[in-house]
Amino acid sequence: MLVCVTLEDLVRLRRARDVMDRDYARPLDVPALAAVALMSPGHFSRSFRAAFGETPYSYLMTRRIERAKALLRRGDLSVTEVCFEVGCTSLGSFSSRFTELVGESPSAYRARRHEEGAAIPACVAKVFTRPVRAGRPGASGRPVRIGEADPAAAS
Repeated sequence: MLVCVTLEDLVRLRRARDVMDRDYARPLDVPALAAVALMSPGHFSRSFRAAFGETPYSYLMTRRIERAKALLRRGDLSVTEVCFEVGCTSLGSFSSRFTELVGESPSAYRARRHEEGAAIPACVAKVFTRPVRAGRPGASGRPVRIGEADPAAAS
């Protein structure tokens, strides 16, 4: 099913995406986000996927995992505390999604040394540490730059 996203819809979708970026730790669901975008939940979900290439839930979980990675690198919170801090309500679901996106469990990620990236500005580090789901551009675990082939896609 082809969904055409109008410029007006895109503005509304960006408003909802901004809420996810800012309020990722709050309980957010499709009906609440659809209300922000002034759309029905079904139209919101279809339009969001058409505009951004992933479902609203997937986008929100990616934001939460990004934040969880930063908290785990600090090392002062347990995995359970990080799970709840980023807005997840199930440790099992959090750990499964974290492992799916990052390639290792939250405990293994937390235990690993992270000093080598400490000197990199956060805005640059965010680009290279963004969780990327397998089967999407950048599936090799690093972003694909314009004009560069993804090594994972070649295999």
